[in-house]
Amino acid sequence: MSRSGIVNVRMVITEEKMLSNIDKVQRLINPNSKKQIVQLEDDSYFKDLIESIKAYLIEYPKKKNFPPSIYKAAYGLVEYATNQFEENTKKIEELIRQREQNITLAGQLKELLESAENKEKDWKDKVKRAESTFEEDIIETLTIVGKAKSEDAENYQDAIKLLNARINNLETNLHIEIDMERIEDRSKALSYIGIEIADALKSIPTPIEVPEEKVVEEVKQEKVQEVKEEEQQYAQETTFEAKPSLWQRIKNSKFVRAIKAITKIRIVLDYSDALPEGRGENN
Repeated sequence: MSRSGIVNVRMVITEEKMLSNIDKVQRLINPNSKKQIVQLEDDSYFKDLIESIKAYLIEYPKKKNFPPSIYKAAYGLVEYATNQFEENTKKIEELIRQREQNITLAGQLKELLESAENKEKDWKDKVKRAESTFEEDIIETLTIVGKAKSEDAENYQDAIKLLNARINNLETNLHIEIDMERIEDRSKALSYIGIEIADALKSIPTPIEVPEEKVVEEVKQEKVQEVKEEEQQYAQETTFEAKPSLWQRIKNSKFVRAIKAITKIRIVLDYSDALPEGRGENN
């Protein structure tokens, strides 16, 4: 077997490996997948996959002859990650609204409890008006507090405990915090793909798939220069960097900027864990 034959076989194997790695990454960020990213910082397997894809894109020797199948798969991965990131942002915004609503409800319930405890003249009216806001069990428990003859009664004490627990749950929003952390971890991984893979794709023109019979016909010397000019123009028009819609979305979804929106309701925002910028990308 000739040396060139060996090289070609190795190249085919490498292409297959890259396609497999891209598929593995896509499955890891699929929200319906059983195995997903948990902690980006601790997931060396995921980061190794991204690094292998990035290295292949950057180190491929002849960019204009880049394998169409790998370019298409890598581009599709970035687009999929970008769409998933945008969906995550919407989910975060919804969780923020839900948390704000819960905090408001906690304040309202606290006022109702105080009114019922103090036996205010209009406590029954206040509880009645709250029927459209709180569940039936909360309304019934408030009524028990308001009608209780003694604070030592067991049902009174149980009612107070239940209402205080509900107020605490609404204030702390533990389940929302857990959901936000889970989505935040996925967003880190998605943004990591957007920064690393999309940045590497910028240097590669969209591969041109030319039918074999057309190549044979254009072997003639007078056609060579024309083909080169067409390829150069096509490459300039179709290079990843010249496709602003997707690339702009990636830039707008950079981790440091995006994580502000994701964690804007947290008291402390720590930038120390922010992902590094992709090579060649300016702020």
